[in-house]
Amino acid sequence: MPEKARPVRRLVTVDQENGTSTAIHDGPSPDVRTDPARPGFASTRIWVTDRTPARLQGVSESLDMPHTLEPPPQGSVCRIVSFPPDDGFIRKVGAKDVQDYFESMGSPAASTHHAKSPHPYMQKTRTLDFCLVLEGRITLILDTQEVHLEVGDTVVQRGTNHAWSNRSNQPCVIAFSSHDATY
Repeated sequence: MPEKARPVRRLVTVDQENGTSTAIHDGPSPDVRTDPARPGFASTRIWVTDRTPARLQGVSESLDMPHTLEPPPQGSVCRIVSFPPDDGFIRKVGAKDVQDYFESMGSPAASTHHAKSPHPYMQKTRTLDFCLVLEGRITLILDTQEVHLEVGDTVVQRGTNHAWSNRSNQPCVIAFSSHDATY
């Protein structure tokens, strides 16, 4: 059984009226989604913007916006995701489990799962994602190839069909900065 993902500390700063900077939130992010079919999976939402350029003044919280994999139109979303080893679930997960996950993430249409998918959690969103592997190893599965990634590797995910497959025996943690995009 994979270990439980540890909480992600979220520090949010602002400039006060007198111009000095201060932290207004410092603690575990309150928006964590899990997947019962993947013990150890945790997607922690850190911050959401609803426009570009983002507003710096007058916003002290953003996690009250609807939870979806995709950011709001013209916005962005930052999240930290912990992927457990595939061995703990891959032969047990079915189409219903996958659909339940994407529905719980607010993005049922993102799933591209079908019987011949190379991974049950294949997905596609209209986003530009900057991905940074923080801990562990993972394989990025694309339609035509697989790419092995390690700590410090980055991916610029440009709205392509993909899945993340952790074939190691340790969790993998990735930071995602997702931005609304067009084709």
